Amino acid sequence: MYVIKVKGGAKIPDYVQLRDEKFTLLAYFRVDRPEKALEKAGLAEQADYIMNKIKDLPFGQILKLEL
Repeated sequence: MYVIKVKGGAKIPDYVQLRDEKFTLLAYFRVDRPEKALEKAGLAEQADYIMNKIKDLPFGQILKLEL
């Protein structure tokens, strides 16, 4: 799975994209509201791990996660 952190603009919040190995979008959510999207994607159990990785991830970089 890949994580991309996208910087928002003036009135657009920061977002996170979760993508699979084929780079298909699995989840797209605001950085400050990940719960519902992670639950819908079946990743609720790994939410703390994913959010800790996202917290330190610079905007625009792609991080490969092994879950």
